[in-house]
Amino acid sequence: MSRSEAMYRIASEQYGELGINTEAVLRRLDEMPLSINAWQGDDVKGFETTGHALTGGCQVTGNYPGCARKSEELRQDLDTALKLLAGKKLRICLQGHEVDCMMPGRDRDAFTLENFSGWLDWAADRKLGMDIAPAYYSHPKLKDGLSLSHPDPAIRQFWIDHGKAIRRIGAAFGARLGTPAVCNVWVPDGFKDQPADRRAPRERLLEALDATFAEEFPENQLLDAVESKLFGIGVESYTVGSHDFYLTYAAQHNKLICLDTGHFHPTESIPDKLSAICAQNGRILLHVSRGVRWDSDHVILLDDPLLDLGREAVRNDNGHNLFYTLDYFDASINRLAAWVIGARNWQKALLIAMLEPSDPACQYEYAGDFTARMAYREAIKSLPWGAVWNYYCESRGVPADANVLEPIRAYEKEVLVKR
Repeated sequence: MSRSEAMYRIASEQYGELGINTEAVLRRLDEMPLSINAWQGDDVKGFETTGHALTGGCQVTGNYPGCARKSEELRQDLDTALKLLAGKKLRICLQGHEVDCMMPGRDRDAFTLENFSGWLDWAADRKLGMDIAPAYYSHPKLKDGLSLSHPDPAIRQFWIDHGKAIRRIGAAFGARLGTPAVCNVWVPDGFKDQPADRRAPRERLLEALDATFAEEFPENQLLDAVESKLFGIGVESYTVGSHDFYLTYAAQHNKLICLDTGHFHPTESIPDKLSAICAQNGRILLHVSRGVRWDSDHVILLDDPLLDLGREAVRNDNGHNLFYTLDYFDASINRLAAWVIGARNWQKALLIAMLEPSDPACQYEYAGDFTARMAYREAIKSLPWGAVWNYYCESRGVPADANVLEPIRAYEKEVLVKR
């Protein structure tokens, strides 16, 4: 018996005394879906041959060596990262400009599955799910900071057609892979200074969204989500697709509401929103990120906000109402390490939540004994979840935390620095 397993057996007994079956928890963790954000590997640049500059508030800082320059390199990087992650329901999420190939004269409004065929073959070979999102940024037709809400009908139509094309591609992903693709719509539209008319852009966005979603697909192939934002670089004063706008739209049109953990006021609780939405049968796509004073998309840490989000996710997840995607991009550190550390931290947050015996705290609360509630919740923080995590990694054939950088450094030396 390894040291890791021996420590796990002791921890398992301790959890068992509190009514927690650790083996059942690990099996549940295996089944928790997690979509890995492909854009961490290419700094959100995509692989179009036109070389569009980053616009739409997308900011990536750092110049760490090894950024993927084409889809084949990005898949190679993902293959290496995936070997360091446990779980049976890992997925990959693409942005709509991370194409395999570009055809002459074909722009984003005319993309087809042919542009992404290499991704689909790769995912099918590895039994991965695939998600995708239209890319409404970094393109000349993002005019005056507007796409789907632009007053020019021709510009709106270009972006409507792009959204339609990406949804068709997502449905094709879902049909072949046997698991629905989540297609998330986020547009960067807004104004740097106060607008003269706040309503008209939102009315145009409503019409454009309805047109984008007009083609229907079965939910076993495609799930649509809409994502809000508080503000962005260059649109500090007004965002067309605000949280209030999209929350209402999602409820009226049976869409997932995407909550990005960097898209709200710094003191606003995203975990609190989960129960409010799920209690009314809403479905949520969580974009798990870490904002530092603003939507800066830092790699997620195992900090208190993440632990709180994990607890609420576990308490409200009924198996088909919550979906999880990483959403950060940091070019100041090794991009594979960013994937792996962030993904493992989210898995840890879920594991800790599933291991917490929450019933006693609820009973204290129902009885009005808030002192006991606080004391109990503080006491369970010292439970040996780390021993369970280490055993989970060992039993699933991935390195423990202390050893995870070794293969990443080797890959960096053999592959990344040579790019």
